[in-house]
Amino acid sequence: MRTPSVAIVILNWNGKLFLEKFLPSVLSSTYSNKQIIVADNASTDDSISFLKQHYPEVGILINPVNEGFAKGYNTALKQVSADYYVLLNSDVEVTSNWIEPIINLMEADQLIAACQPKLLDYYHRDYFEYAGASGGWIDYFGYPFTRGRIFDTCEKDYDQYDTAIPCFWATGAAMFVRASIYHEMKGLDSYFFAHQEEIDLCWRMQLQGYKVYVQPASVVYHVGGGTLPKGNNKKVYLNYRNNLIMMAKNLPFLSACWKLPFRFGLDAFSAYRAFFNGDRGHFIAVGKAHFNFFYWLFFVKNETFRGGKKRRLVAGVYAGMVVWDYFIKKKRTFKQILSFK
Repeated sequence: MRTPSVAIVILNWNGKLFLEKFLPSVLSSTYSNKQIIVADNASTDDSISFLKQHYPEVGILINPVNEGFAKGYNTALKQVSADYYVLLNSDVEVTSNWIEPIINLMEADQLIAACQPKLLDYYHRDYFEYAGASGGWIDYFGYPFTRGRIFDTCEKDYDQYDTAIPCFWATGAAMFVRASIYHEMKGLDSYFFAHQEEIDLCWRMQLQGYKVYVQPASVVYHVGGGTLPKGNNKKVYLNYRNNLIMMAKNLPFLSACWKLPFRFGLDAFSAYRAFFNGDRGHFIAVGKAHFNFFYWLFFVKNETFRGGKKRRLVAGVYAGMVVWDYFIKKKRTFKQILSFK
């Protein structure tokens, strides 16, 4: 029986210290038919010389400019041939047999387009990590959260979310994706640059009838915030802007017509709250995100709009409002909000 080929592609930008620390764990992966590639996004540190000297077996793709996460991966993956891609952050430590459970799951169901492992915190290894935990979800108004992390509250992992299930999005920190479908969907939306581009891709995949899964039998440990730390105003700007663009692209037209104005109001409330608490940078970032959303809507949309015309039911959607549940009702865990096992 043929073993599917897997290309683990690590997008790197000035991440020599992460490569030095975590690449050995990737090389120790037990899966036989794999290749490991570092796609360098115009690093100015000595990442490339380090790789050439210490890891000659690792493939290297060099991008002359920093195209960000989305376009950087699109550029790199056009040059990689494999049955499956793994989009892996440089700040992830993997376990030895992390690949097999996911490939086995995806091979058993050809409609699974993307899948993620269970993501735990590298520094607090019995806690879920912010970027993906045990599968990504989204609420009725477009707010992403995860099975194991609601806003800034990361749950302790005591195997409560160890079932492989369909979810709404798979984390970009360690995303397995079927290569043919990645290219069919024309990859990540390069306009996003970074943040929530993987949610947009998973949404578009589901609108075309594909599935997204989490397989907790596979475990990795993520540092997080290696490029843009939490609280960084550029990160705030990208998250707010990209979330609005994603909703405009993928929601049915009538839903977008009322949900987007509602979200603008919630965003404005968040921005003014930050302003009166002394965080003017956050306030400016949200305003800039709203302005740039309208720029995208009127001047860029025709170039980057890739959402499918088919409107299908998708998994991992919470019919309520996670903001209300978390901040008003004080529900802090996934099970409290969804009563889902």
